[in-house]
Order: sequence, then C-alpha cells, then structure tokens
Amino acid sequence: MMKNTLNKNPREMLIFALDVGKGIEEAMTWVKRLRDHLEIFKVGKESYTRYGPCIVKKIRESGKKVFLDLKFHDIPNTVAGAAVGAVEQGVYMFNVHALGGREMMEKTVTAVSRAAQETALPPPIILAVTVLTSLNDVDLKQIGFNCSASELTLRLARLAKDSGVSGVVASAHDIADIRRVCGNDFIIATPGMREAMSADDDQKRISTVRDATKAGADYIVVGRPIRQAADPVKKVEEIVSEITDGLAMRERVV
Repeated sequence: MMKNTLNKNPREMLIFALDVGKGIEEAMTWVKRLRDHLEIFKVGKESYTRYGPCIVKKIRESGKKVFLDLKFHDIPNTVAGAAVGAVEQGVYMFNVHALGGREMMEKTVTAVSRAAQETALPPPIILAVTVLTSLNDVDLKQIGFNCSASELTLRLARLAKDSGVSGVVASAHDIADIRRVCGNDFIIATPGMREAMSADDDQKRISTVRDATKAGADYIVVGRPIRQAADPVKKVEEIVSEITDGLAMRERVV
C-alpha cells in the first residue's frame, strides 16, 4: 500500500532549483518572485559556489526553507563535518552521495543528530543521491558498473535506509521499486522534471511532474521549466496543479 497522502500540501512538495543569477541580489529576485507560491528553494553547487552561506541565510530570512544540494561525497569524517555545518546554517534538507558508503552515511546521521541537539535547531532531512538522472545504463557501463541504473539505484537506496538516512534522491522511474524495498515512510525526492526532452537537455531519465507524484514522490525538484518559462509564477501554479492531480491519482490506487 502506498503512503497516505491526505495531509500532503502540494506547495510544500515543490522545490525550486535556485541555480540562477550572476549576483546574489539577482538570485534573490527569484525568491521574492516565487516565495508566495512555494516553500523550498534548492541551493546547488552553482549558487553556493558564487554566494556561499549568505544565500542560505537570505532565503531563511525571507521565511523559506533551503535544500542544500551539494551532494557531499568524501571520507566519513569530512562529510560528517560538512553536515554539521549544514545543521548550523539551519537548512531544511541536504544530501550526500550514497556511493560514499555506509560508514560515511552513518557518521553523517550521528553527527547531524548530535549537532541538532547541541544547537537546539531542528535536524535537517538527509537525502542520499542514488544515480544521477543525467546517467543511463550506457554511462554506468562506461564507468565500470555491471548493472542497470535501476538496479544500482535500488541497491543504494537500500544501503541508505540501512544507514539511517531519511531518504533518497532518485528518478521517478525507480520510485515503485524503492517503495517496495524501503517502505512508505522513506522519503523520495525526484528531479529531472520535463514536459518534453529537448536536444540540448543533459537529463536522460526524466518524467512529468504528474507521473512522478502519482508514482509516490514526496518532493518534486524543478529548475529549468520554471526558469525558462515566459511567466515563471504561472508555471509554478501549473506545476502545483499537476502535483495536486498526481496526489489525487495516487489516492485512488491506495
């Protein structure tokens, strides 16, 4: 049986990827433009490299939540230390690479729990990145994996759950299998949302917002479709409507 979605708020499920702007004020114009229409802004490598912790602070001061998308992947102590920094910045969620291994994820979970207690801040959601949606079976074979993207995703999701991580970042195509193996309370955030595949798109395992939500995604990460829209606010409202439809479709099959 799928997770009960009666208490889901579509606006709290949508995450906007804030990798935009040539200056922090330009980036913050997107927060000001969209803050009444969604709750979570994703700060990735592009934004964080340009603006540092300041962008996180400004988003939080605006009353919104931050998904710190830096995909930590290093030796266990280093990642655990970086995770403590994420807690101290008050982020709502952050991620690590599941390929960093069980010890890395377990130490991160322990460090986050301790830091949250010491700072009296709420512990952030920890997500483990499984297989990037820009990679397919051919890419994995070139790297040296002798399994499909879906098989590797499932192995890494199971490892993340066993390590105490809150959930995973995974393609919509893998949601059903992850739910079967990891249960209904395991969080799944899904990127790679597209209406159609364009010639210059670097995403390969993509899905529509409605289908990903119907399949069981807890969070939907959207960047380019909103940023490139003629009317970004209108596009956000359309996506929220798609999430609402997806939730209704999911309820009908519970």
